[in-house]
Amino acid sequence: MADTNADTNADTNKDLDTATEATEPESTAVEAVDTQLPQHNFFVRLYTGTGAFEVIGRRKMWYAISGLIVGIAVASILLRGFTFGIDFEGGTKVSMPVAGASGIATTQQVEDVFSKTLGKGPESVVQVGNGSAATIQIRSETLTNQQTAQLRTALFEAFKPKGSDGQPSETAISDSAVSETWGDQITKKALVALVVFLVLAAIYITIRYEKYMAISALTTLVFDLVVTAGVYSIVGFEVTPATVIGLLTILGFSLYDTVIVFDKVEENTHGFEHTTRRTFAEQANLAVNQTFMRSINTSLISVLPILALIVVAVWLLGVGTLKDLALVQFVGIMVGTYSSIFFATPLLVTLRERTDLVRSHNRRVANRRKPSAKAKAGAPAAGTAELDEAAKSVPAEAAVGGTPAVGAKPAPGARPVRPSRTGKPTGKHSTRRR
Repeated sequence: MADTNADTNADTNKDLDTATEATEPESTAVEAVDTQLPQHNFFVRLYTGTGAFEVIGRRKMWYAISGLIVGIAVASILLRGFTFGIDFEGGTKVSMPVAGASGIATTQQVEDVFSKTLGKGPESVVQVGNGSAATIQIRSETLTNQQTAQLRTALFEAFKPKGSDGQPSETAISDSAVSETWGDQITKKALVALVVFLVLAAIYITIRYEKYMAISALTTLVFDLVVTAGVYSIVGFEVTPATVIGLLTILGFSLYDTVIVFDKVEENTHGFEHTTRRTFAEQANLAVNQTFMRSINTSLISVLPILALIVVAVWLLGVGTLKDLALVQFVGIMVGTYSSIFFATPLLVTLRERTDLVRSHNRRVANRRKPSAKAKAGAPAAGTAELDEAAKSVPAEAAVGGTPAVGAKPAPGARPVRPSRTGKPTGKHSTRRR
């Protein structure tokens, strides 16, 4: 008997729940489900991409940070400029091993020998690499053949650098000269390569995305270019042809990362005007969360071999070209990851919110959420009258054992009759009249 009563009451409650779902506002139901979801820790929310991290909602803060970064970069470029390599400015480069028969040469000793021999100081004297493979590289303005020969002789007499056979040899000292004309040609070719890349990227983005996404993506590329150049200006890294090659590489990486995020934004916001569950900004924020870990993982996977390349180039082999290529890629990947998450998508949302379509949709979402706000404040939610009618429509007989259903009124003068084991009333009469 108890089982029969439980089954019948369960059916009655199910009918009422169905009526409730039919009349409850969508936003109220969604918010009720959201409040019942368990609160996961930081890493769970980061990996699941549930939209818990507010990026778009705080875009003013990210704009301020990005503006500050760009301002510092531009100021450094204008005030300090760049440290161009010999391939761009021209000049003479002299290189020799650190180890010699006279001992280990230091940069200060080499600079002193240069000044005494030529009567002027070099532009830079640096040590590249470690151990037996370490070399000292001297860079100066363009020297004549006679000046170069005098310098080579002075360096050999002072340090006795060892050749490949382990014996002191003047051939262990090498020199190379680059004219200013060659440097100008290299500079022009580097600028042409950069412009061609930006034009091709602009054409692809314009064809692939709508205009607001294209504007945001191209602005992000300019942001990456300016910030990366600013870092080189601030730190004083030498700009070489390898730096330009690396810069083109990281601009491609930045574009790839931005395209990943925009693809998800495009997927989430497709037909957004036909639903009032989320605003355009909320859908875009969800897309950023869903691609957050992918962007970070991609960056980490790209940075690890670059760090290994820096270690090999600087500490083991002392190859300057590898170092220049690795440095610009390391800086560019960090900048590109930041811009794709905290600059590109917020800028897209800001541009789209200026359109009438997004504005009207935001108003409809706000109006849709007003009933749920009233319900939370204690006001009667929409659909109360319909719920009462649904409860009244449930017959009293649905309650086994004479127990009236929710909202039902017992018949006048009726008394509950003890049901049999089958759940049906016993006797000839189910009720008694007074």
